[in-house]
Amino acid sequence: MTGLSELHWTENGEARSALWRMDAGAVMPKTVVLADDTLTADSAYRLACAGTGLLWRSDFQNARQLLQAMARRMDKPKKTRAKKAAAEAGPAPLPGAAFHAHRLAQSQRNRVLSAILIELDGDYGMALRRAPDVRQACVQAFGPAQGQASVISLRSLQGAVGAFEWRKNGVEVPGMGEALRIYPHYGVFSPVRGEYVDLVAQAPLPEALKAQSLAFDVGVGTGVLSAVLARRGVAQVVGSDLSERAVACARDNLQRLGLQNQVSLLQTHLFPPGQAALVVCNPPWLPARPVGLLDQAVYDEGSQMLKGFLVGLREHLCEGGEGWLILSDLAEHLGLRSREALLGWIADAGLVVLGRLDAKPVHGKAQDSTDPLHAARSAEVTSLWRLGAAAG
Repeated sequence: MTGLSELHWTENGEARSALWRMDAGAVMPKTVVLADDTLTADSAYRLACAGTGLLWRSDFQNARQLLQAMARRMDKPKKTRAKKAAAEAGPAPLPGAAFHAHRLAQSQRNRVLSAILIELDGDYGMALRRAPDVRQACVQAFGPAQGQASVISLRSLQGAVGAFEWRKNGVEVPGMGEALRIYPHYGVFSPVRGEYVDLVAQAPLPEALKAQSLAFDVGVGTGVLSAVLARRGVAQVVGSDLSERAVACARDNLQRLGLQNQVSLLQTHLFPPGQAALVVCNPPWLPARPVGLLDQAVYDEGSQMLKGFLVGLREHLCEGGEGWLILSDLAEHLGLRSREALLGWIADAGLVVLGRLDAKPVHGKAQDSTDPLHAARSAEVTSLWRLGAAAG
């Protein structure tokens, strides 16, 4: 969250301003109008499509209902256009084109539905009727209140409240024959897709760990893979992540699991210093530009993290060590990256494939035939690539 820019508007004939508390990259509206219960959903939708921010000054629960009504207006026309386009369509678009069209539609949807704005007091309170107490959720998401008013979109505020509940209740992740409960923090991707955790739990540990029981977890996130490795008997794990939020989240989870003496954490880009018998990395799977905090766990423009991991892996492996690359092939089915390109990057980095374990996804979208990317999602396979240093 930036909190450095200010949003300006006029209210009761006076100039007003507050901190713009949104994800980096979120577009600040050039025009802001005051909105209340008299604003119809159709009018709100037209203003939002034109890029106008709607600063809410009425009942909070009615703002939620307005947001839902705007979402319905966005979603219903798409189905009509899709049917008409299907009737008039010629050849099917290339898979890559379908993905980029889907991402563009997602971006436009997010922009429009982020138009409803909520002002937070200097202690994160809200001066709105029937407003919930979101102060604890905001402290966890944005840090201690600084006494200055701020403005946030209703959607982002709902995200902060949702993250607060996730962090309070945790997410149960199956692994090692007993439940691992992980508590994601705001802005850190939750391990909701269990197949990649299962792959790390099942893959045969390299023989080199017997001589040097040290593993690196590159891109530690919530710390779930570090926890799995520690529970599998790896004596020492070093988890690294460029995100301060991720490092704090992993530290919290590892302490909850009693693994803080077995796993150390480092905020850095890619690899910790030195060499290890096992280096694990689950990079973002899709080569596209992230536009929000959680997007950074899914989208990696130009496959920069994937390429960086492969290029640097060899020098961070001890003799006989292995690198485990956990990667979905969804990008291949979407036409965003080829298998030949991946294998070429592996070979160019002086690495060889020692083996591969595959798993089919079990998340809901893989079975959702109405999803615009269903063909690619239904064919997706998540793989754990066992990589080693090439001879010579």
